[in-house]
Amino acid sequence: MKKQRFENLNGVKNQHGVRDFINWYRERMSKKKDLRKTIAVEHQPDYRNIHNANVDSLSWIGHATFFIRINGLTVVTDPVWTNFMGTTKRNVPVTIPIDHLPEIDVVLISHGHYDHLHLPSLRNLPGDPLFLIPKGLKAFMKKRGFLEDRLIELDWWQHYCIQNVTFTFVAAQHWVKRGLFDTNTSRWGGWVLESTDQSLYFAGDSGYFEGFKQLQSVKRINYALVPIGAYEPEWFMELDHMNPEQAVQAFIDLGASHMVPMHYGTFRLADDTGPEALERFDQAWEEQGLAAKKKSVLPIGGTLRL
Repeated sequence: MKKQRFENLNGVKNQHGVRDFINWYRERMSKKKDLRKTIAVEHQPDYRNIHNANVDSLSWIGHATFFIRINGLTVVTDPVWTNFMGTTKRNVPVTIPIDHLPEIDVVLISHGHYDHLHLPSLRNLPGDPLFLIPKGLKAFMKKRGFLEDRLIELDWWQHYCIQNVTFTFVAAQHWVKRGLFDTNTSRWGGWVLESTDQSLYFAGDSGYFEGFKQLQSVKRINYALVPIGAYEPEWFMELDHMNPEQAVQAFIDLGASHMVPMHYGTFRLADDTGPEALERFDQAWEEQGLAAKKKSVLPIGGTLRL
């Protein structure tokens, strides 16, 4: 049976081939980057909020991994607790170890790339979580030992409700590949979490696209967790990853009340560094005339009460 292949809105597709990879590698070798400077780290995490079931909060583990408390539920996004991503070493320490978390109720997966779907981390999560995953991933996860009754597969705009919290899978502009023959055989996207008091948008991994404006038209978003890194070289990355200026524009398009930048500074998966991404983000924020109180730049291991 032929596997379904998924596409972006309007059929946008990354057409880069081997020659482009070679050109990127040559370009990278010519760049001089200061890799000694890293993003901020909270070495004494606020475990009082992390373990307080009565307080809505989010904690940044790093990259696209957040621990979220919403309406008493414990949620983790794209769990990655590892010191290496392939041959790339983690730039900052893990300051909230996986075994220091309370039992997890829900795991949200944005897509199947290795830096967002890390199987050892999924297996080591405390508790017996329910996995909300993109359409096309269930068979892959079942083959790797995850129980079918703990896997809920969703396509864009489908939702699932748990304990008065609604989880909606929404569009992103990206792609997926883990092996030689599985390109785009599962969906990619972001997640909107809605309770009576809060609404959060976890963008996952995405290029800048019209979907942010579309989302504003149907969802009210309080907190937007938006990627700002892995954008350089932009001629190679622009369809799949936003630069910091585009991330700020995405926040404006979403009509959200508050932004938390993510997907920068943890692993160097592109040529940009964490401090570079953050500097451009802060400058773009100021140039757009946005209030400083509408953003929270968390350190690794930092917690924000919602």
